[in-house]
Amino acid sequence: MNRYIGRGIVLTLAGIGIGLLGNYLQETDHGVYRWVLIAAVIVFGIGFLTILYGLIRKIERKSILEERSEQRVEDEDNEET
Repeated sequence: MNRYIGRGIVLTLAGIGIGLLGNYLQETDHGVYRWVLIAAVIVFGIGFLTILYGLIRKIERKSILEERSEQRVEDEDNEET
C-alpha cells in the first residue's frame, strides 16, 4: 500500500466520522450542522479521489516496471548476438 492509498483511507474515514457528527448535530438542532456536513462531503471526496489516484499510480508503476524488464531482456539478447 502506497502513501496515497493510506492517506486516502484516513481522509475517507475522517469524512465519514465528520458526517456522523453532522447528523448528530442535525438531530440536536444545532445550526452549525450544515457547515459540518459540507466539510464531511469535501473531506470524504478528497479521500476517495486520493485512493483512486494511489491505485492509478500503483498500476502505472507496475506497467513501467514490466516495460523496463522487457527492455532489459531485449538489451541482453542483443548483446549476446
